[in-house]
Amino acid sequence: MARPDRAVYESDVTSLLAAAAPSPAHIPILHAIVLGITQGLSEFLPISSSGHLLVVPWLFRWHELTDHPDLNKTFDVALHMGTFVGAAVYFAKDLKDLALGGLRSIRRRAITDDTERLAWLLLLSAIPGAVAGALFEGPIEDHLGKIGLVATMLIVFGVLLLIADRARGERGVKEFTVRDAVIMGAAQALALQPGVSRSGVTISAGRWLRFERDSAARISFLMSLPIIGGAGLYKGLKLAGTGLAPGTGAAFLWGTVASAITGFAAVWMVLAYVRRRSFAPFVAYRVVVGVALLVTLAAHWR
Repeated sequence: MARPDRAVYESDVTSLLAAAAPSPAHIPILHAIVLGITQGLSEFLPISSSGHLLVVPWLFRWHELTDHPDLNKTFDVALHMGTFVGAAVYFAKDLKDLALGGLRSIRRRAITDDTERLAWLLLLSAIPGAVAGALFEGPIEDHLGKIGLVATMLIVFGVLLLIADRARGERGVKEFTVRDAVIMGAAQALALQPGVSRSGVTISAGRWLRFERDSAARISFLMSLPIIGGAGLYKGLKLAGTGLAPGTGAAFLWGTVASAITGFAAVWMVLAYVRRRSFAPFVAYRVVVGVALLVTLAAHWR
């Protein structure tokens, strides 16, 4: 009996392996822009960026990222770095003053003014979130992204924001203390659960601590910069070896640009809005979206 030709056998094996391997993802530029806008707005509006980045592809059945987990993580890092850039541009003067203040305090080995003190307190506030993120990154990604859980967190922490916002605010940014940094930093760590909202939970904590609305929002946004920038750098270095899938460069670029522009706009909008009004509209949005998602799941519409 004749033995099969080795070249034919190897060719068949290669074909089978190629068929079994996942095909490179194609990310439509429109999807990338929509997700970039979603990330940029929801990072600083108190409505949860991580929750919306899970909900939007789920609702529209966009599988090009969810079917490729590594690419999805890389794209998520790119969007977060876009919002970081947008917020950093808005707070450029503040960041310059804080950086110079921190360097002055190191040189003098003493903290002598409000700017130097705020610089170190903002770094202190980032520690709980950074530690929790590093320790629980795997379980968070594997178990906390269920749509029903996201919907529940939108509702629960929206109601908590409404309750906290009723507190009488009388403190300004210059009154930020070590105690405030620890409490708001611990609250920020809770936002690792999608649906909680980093800005929402830290603003809620700030309002509980009797900060004025615009002061609570400003502190919240400044607190987010070390944690977003640090997390982006950490995850970016972990993913640096993989590179981008062929043909995805344009989508990454447009998504990142969209998140940067809308991140800048969201910071400006929130700070301008809360000087005169409450957070009630954001609470209403969270509750409506959360209930709609739960109804959709219960009715098996999606």
